[in-house]
Amino acid sequence: MAHARLGTPEQLRNPDYMPPLAQALPLGLQHVLAMFASNVTPALIVAGAAGFGFGSPDVHHMVYLIQLSMLMAGIATLLQTIGLGRVGARLPIVQGTSFAFIPIMVPAVAGTGVAGMAGLTTGIVIGGLFHCGLGSVIGRLRQALPPLVTGLVVLLIGLSLVKVGIEYAAGGVALKGQPEYGSLVHWSVALVVIVSTLLFKCLARGLLSMAAALLGMGVGYGYALLLGQVSFAAVGQAAWFNAPEPLRFGWEINWAIVIGMCFMAVVSAIETVGDVSAIAKGGANREATDREVQGATYADGLGTAVAGLFGGLPNTSFSQNVGLVAMTGVMSRHVVTIGAVFLILCGLVPKLGAVIASMPIAVLGGGVIIMFGMVAASGVRMLAEVTWSRRNLLIFAVSLSVGLGLQLAPDALQHLPTTARVLMTSGLLPAAALSIGLNLVLPADID
Repeated sequence: MAHARLGTPEQLRNPDYMPPLAQALPLGLQHVLAMFASNVTPALIVAGAAGFGFGSPDVHHMVYLIQLSMLMAGIATLLQTIGLGRVGARLPIVQGTSFAFIPIMVPAVAGTGVAGMAGLTTGIVIGGLFHCGLGSVIGRLRQALPPLVTGLVVLLIGLSLVKVGIEYAAGGVALKGQPEYGSLVHWSVALVVIVSTLLFKCLARGLLSMAAALLGMGVGYGYALLLGQVSFAAVGQAAWFNAPEPLRFGWEINWAIVIGMCFMAVVSAIETVGDVSAIAKGGANREATDREVQGATYADGLGTAVAGLFGGLPNTSFSQNVGLVAMTGVMSRHVVTIGAVFLILCGLVPKLGAVIASMPIAVLGGGVIIMFGMVAASGVRMLAEVTWSRRNLLIFAVSLSVGLGLQLAPDALQHLPTTARVLMTSGLLPAAALSIGLNLVLPADID
């Protein structure tokens, strides 16, 4: 009956169909709630790594990053749903700030303060333009990167991030070496978030289940408020409206960051192709066209470049919203457009960013323990498609050992030049290079 009020089955499978506005508005809001927590989390992590995160006198820069995460997610989503020439799939694809780039971004800005953001955002602009250019070769690129390679890289992304979640749950890196680090108070907050998220995900249905991460962090925030861990001082000082600033952090080319961003753009492009294919199959029961795949890749890259130009972080398609399309059965791109407009409005209000910035770091820790674990689990799911011959096991074993080993022991490469050291100790680039190279040169009949 609910679907009858929305439209006929043929209309609901049509991306160009616009449901009645009374139904389209809450459907668009659903898409925002499903991705909201994941979208702003990378900004919190990068700001914390750079040194202008929670408790810093420069926290207003983190508020700006949060604000821009919402604004640029909305703009990048409009590029997908409405399109601009050849840019955009014109499908109900929601864009948001990407987790995949965090292993490159965190070491690039670690301890550098606001000054380190110039090199990062410049690399994001260049990487975004490179990503955009991948649209013309995305078909051939997808064939060159089998699930063995992409699954391994995504798994390493998740494994490299889980340490951050544990540190945040214990009180944050700034408290290391102090008695407060790892205290029961911090861990109790993180555990409330984890348990609440699991309860919403497993026991709730529909939107409550889809927005479990956001709701779980909301419960944890309320618990931290009762403990007196929340300060609203920055909220009172924040403005009601603020426009984004071009080159907010300046312009500085750091080749280690540029190379890292271009490499991760390839991984992000492959993930976007998977999301486009899943939306077309789940929402319209058809295969994605070449035009849609190319347009989505162009929008991915252009959205990232525009975000970097204003001091923001890289964008990519959000897989959780793909599941929401399949759950609701509504393929309308205009529904997602409504969600994008809501994100843009939120991104122009710094007070909302300040409220998010007031969240204690242990609340974020509880949330990202689950989020980063899910990233690793996504890599395992990709690897489930691999035929585990002795040849593929050998490729995986060597690549994983080198990639994860360099993440765990970065000092092993202390004599390398700075650019090479940053790229190699992320673990992602050497692991991907090894897996691609071995996949090309090892004979198929190694068994």
